[in-house]
Amino acid sequence: MTKRISLLGATGSIGIQTLDIIKEHPSKFQLVSFSAGKNIEKTREILKQFSVEVVSVSREEDARMLQTEFPKVHVFYGDEGLVQVAANTNADVLVNAVLGSIGLKPTLEAINKGITIAIANKETLVTAGHLVMQAAMDKNVPILPVDSEHSALFQAMNGEQRSEISKLIITASGGSFRDQSRDELKNVTVKDALNHPNWSMGAKITIDSATMMNKGLEVIEAHVLFDISYDDIEVLLHRESIIHSMVEFKDTSIIAQLGTPDMRVPIQYALSYPNRLERANAKRLNLAEIGKLHFEEMNYTRYHALKLAIDAGRAGGSMTTVLNAANEAAVDLFLQEKVSFLEIDELIERAMNEHVNISSPDLETILQVDTQTRKTIQNMIK
Repeated sequence: MTKRISLLGATGSIGIQTLDIIKEHPSKFQLVSFSAGKNIEKTREILKQFSVEVVSVSREEDARMLQTEFPKVHVFYGDEGLVQVAANTNADVLVNAVLGSIGLKPTLEAINKGITIAIANKETLVTAGHLVMQAAMDKNVPILPVDSEHSALFQAMNGEQRSEISKLIITASGGSFRDQSRDELKNVTVKDALNHPNWSMGAKITIDSATMMNKGLEVIEAHVLFDISYDDIEVLLHRESIIHSMVEFKDTSIIAQLGTPDMRVPIQYALSYPNRLERANAKRLNLAEIGKLHFEEMNYTRYHALKLAIDAGRAGGSMTTVLNAANEAAVDLFLQEKVSFLEIDELIERAMNEHVNISSPDLETILQVDTQTRKTIQNMIK
């Protein structure tokens, strides 16, 4: 049986690698719809490679142009376009690989239509995890993790009783600046921050990895996905990115998932689940060649963003929405060279301190908090 795939964020790093997997297994997967933002050249390329029904781009003028060029495709734009792609009932699986909290509403729409979610968008679960998981439970829709860490945890838990889990151990490479102190980070440039030692990712995720906010978002995501207390989630520095995460059980056994740092592996597993498919030309893990693996305790003073994320997760309510929106806004300002690297953490902390937390916020409240937080960050630098 061929699984029909909708893809949010087709021109980003995860999106492109998802397309690689679909191309690698044409009898198993079929792309039926996708969103593509502002990269129109890449959009044209995808439309020529795949027979899709629906596509969405950011701008109306681009949508009109593409509709003329590809008259058999339904072309949409903006937020409504994302929903049209996500809620395409001809799809079996929605891969949410779009960046930011913009992925929230389309995901909820897809769940409402009974479409399985393969989630690579941390921000959706961080911003409104309680709404997403409740909707998925109500509609009996599977939420399958695509992030390498959460895929590793998901695989390690396969066939196990949740009541027998002692803790989750999420590994972290340490990002671009893992060998530098906070004092040494005062003058780092955008180019420095975008130089990740292990993974090939988009700009925003690479900056999040450098601040370690990425790992903080992953801790919140793990709490939401697997319903595990923050007290039972540990972050461990692991430079090689070979062990993607581990699960410790109450009998002291630890099950780990290992592999080369290649996002196509967890993407393919989410698409093929519960089965596994061959990766014909992929690099195999050679442990003898690697020789040694290293682990260190996490320094929460050094990686302040990680502590902020865990604090927000423990606070719950609307605080995780504030964390995510403040981070997105602050990282964007850094990429525009309007704030320094260390100011990213400072802006997020100020936004969290100024926010009056709202427990169990509904969707409208979450969207309002998200918008207000972004304005707050902008006002801080004026």
